[in-house]
Amino acid sequence: MTGYGVIDQRGNELFFVACGVVRTTPAKPFPERLQELYGGISEVIANHQPHHAAVEDIFTAVNPRSALKLGHARGVLILAIMQAGLAVAEFTPMMVKQAVAGYGKAPKEQVQQMVRSLLHLSATPSQDAADALAVAICLANHVGVLSRKP
Repeated sequence: MTGYGVIDQRGNELFFVACGVVRTTPAKPFPERLQELYGGISEVIANHQPHHAAVEDIFTAVNPRSALKLGHARGVLILAIMQAGLAVAEFTPMMVKQAVAGYGKAPKEQVQQMVRSLLHLSATPSQDAADALAVAICLANHVGVLSRKP
């Protein structure tokens, strides 16, 4: 499961567009799940036509096997973004947390609440979706202007 978040920026204001998760079938072999991830993210890109895209950099995982799988999934995401003709920005988890919570070691719950507040959401997104929206907010802070293709 991988979160995605799409926002617009007009001036200094950020506007929520969409968020969610791309789910893969746990019973399928890992290569097939990577293919599902590619298709899901490609569909999100096709539906929302972003001008910019970003992914979170790999963090140090305790389990080396999990870290390798995360690296494969991240590579698939980067490939899907680049195949859509977009450049990819990469941000460390600390940079993302700093951008939304003002503190690079903020807990996930604080990131969720800050994303909800910054985007004026009526409900709190799931952790995966909130993380993805936080990456989008971080990108908006770095790019300056974030908008979708007309």
